[in-house]
Amino acid sequence: GKAQDYLDYSHFSRSGLIKQLKYEGYTTADATFAVDYLKVNWNEQAAGKAKDYLSYSHFSRQGLINQLKYEGFTTAQAQYGASKAGL
Repeated sequence: GKAQDYLDYSHFSRSGLIKQLKYEGYTTADATFAVDYLKVNWNEQAAGKAKDYLSYSHFSRQGLINQLKYEGFTTAQAQYGASKAGL
């Protein structure tokens, strides 16, 4: 439930969501199980995160891809996100 709550509020990469749940006190095993149980479309999460970034700052395409990768998205997910956000 907590993992879904976070996704309802914001966009996360898989690893970023696991880290957030661990920060909340969940074990790595429990956090990983919760995240994988949700069957999230990580490409769409990357697209949402990319749009969020562009709503308050300017990025080059590569700069946005790099930022998304820093957030824990794979290169393919970051590229998809940047494309869906219009870059």
